[in-house]
Amino acid sequence: MRRSSSPAAGFPLAVGAGLYVLLVTWKRGRTLLMRRMSEQGIPLEPFLDALAVSPPQVVPGTAIFMTSAPGKVPHAMLHNLKHNKVLHERVVFLTVVTHDVPLVPVEDRVQLTRLRDGFWQAEAWYGFKEHPDIAEILATCKSRYQLAFDPMETSYFLSRETIVAGKRQGMAPWRDHLFAWMSRNATRATDFFNIPINRVVELGTHVDI
Repeated sequence: MRRSSSPAAGFPLAVGAGLYVLLVTWKRGRTLLMRRMSEQGIPLEPFLDALAVSPPQVVPGTAIFMTSAPGKVPHAMLHNLKHNKVLHERVVFLTVVTHDVPLVPVEDRVQLTRLRDGFWQAEAWYGFKEHPDIAEILATCKSRYQLAFDPMETSYFLSRETIVAGKRQGMAPWRDHLFAWMSRNATRATDFFNIPINRVVELGTHVDI
């Protein structure tokens, strides 16, 4: 006589299906988020040209703007200029990229490019088994490129995106809301990148996916 399947036997399948939905929703949501941020972004080079023509008040110190879109003006910088109306004497746009390899050789970790006086573009590469570390990146900038950072004179500007489930064609509405919930509960950038919490300025922005 054939036995009926136990409800417990389907539990691992349900858990696996749930995890799969979470993973694919997160991946798709991040892709849409990066696309929306890029669409809304302002090209960096013309923006820096405009700043040179009509510069705001310059204050001492270094501002490091974390950005996922090199070549675009970080939203945190736009908000800082809009609300505080100041620009630091040295600005670094930092992008951290995780590659589909376990480890990235230390000698290939950081690339620093001078954009113009006072402005730098830094890119740091890590493998998926590695944990990004701001202190390591800045130490590499000092040892390899002779660009030193005074910890007490360096501020980190982060953009805190609030995801809004809109009517754009991207994912089903329930997945939009699921991604928004996952984003709210994701690891904070300060923890993920090991950024000194007392040197961080977070500026919020709404993104409609």
